[in-house]
Amino acid sequence: MSDESSRPNALDFTDISVEEVSRSFGRRRALSRVTFRAAQGEILGILGPNGAGKSTLLAILATLLRPTSGRVRYGGATDTQGAALRARIGVLGHDLFLYPELTARENLEFFAGLHAVVEPRHAADEALDRAGLGTRADDPVSTFSRGMRQRVALERALIHQPRLLLLDEPFTGLDDASASALVARLRELRRTGAILVVATHDLEIADRLLDHALFLRDGRPAASIAQPERLRSTYQDVMTRPLDGAGT
Repeated sequence: MSDESSRPNALDFTDISVEEVSRSFGRRRALSRVTFRAAQGEILGILGPNGAGKSTLLAILATLLRPTSGRVRYGGATDTQGAALRARIGVLGHDLFLYPELTARENLEFFAGLHAVVEPRHAADEALDRAGLGTRADDPVSTFSRGMRQRVALERALIHQPRLLLLDEPFTGLDDASASALVARLRELRRTGAILVVATHDLEIADRLLDHALFLRDGRPAASIAQPERLRSTYQDVMTRPLDGAGT
């Protein structure tokens, strides 16, 4: 990953740290005292059932939500850095944020322009080649399969070469070939020094992918495991433990 920190109003960091982060919505507490660290060249998995707080945590990391208490640090920066920080973050969520009537190239050119990428057309063409979609560059996204749209959306999230990439259930609806292609792309990003945080229910794919796993239950950290193995059985074990016994 090339260093974009030389751009005006941009910054760079090599790790993120979440320190005692809680988030409440009225009287409901969605997250409670979550703490972890992720460094460049790592893939961190956020695992837990529906309602565990995974999407809320990703929204906080993306600076779309502010913690009720605690803080997130991006190297030496905080979320008060605003646009300079957001220029180093990419997000792939449930909504792919693609315009179906536009071609794949037009979509990526548009988002490259939003991020003030130099030579947006060239950046779009390079991204489509990386996604294996160079021959479909001029086809409307509406004609693409779910897996192809996901690949375009991932490149949309990467078009400005972010340091931190946040992915919310990125394997949903993908066939085996598309899931394997996505895993290969995420491993490539890890090698280039990105920080990747992936919230997923797909334990079989995550089992081959994660450097670290944070398990959430009812908004609270249930366990934190480095180099997790046999993830499905580990998940079942963690989710059935009393939360008072949770630990790292």
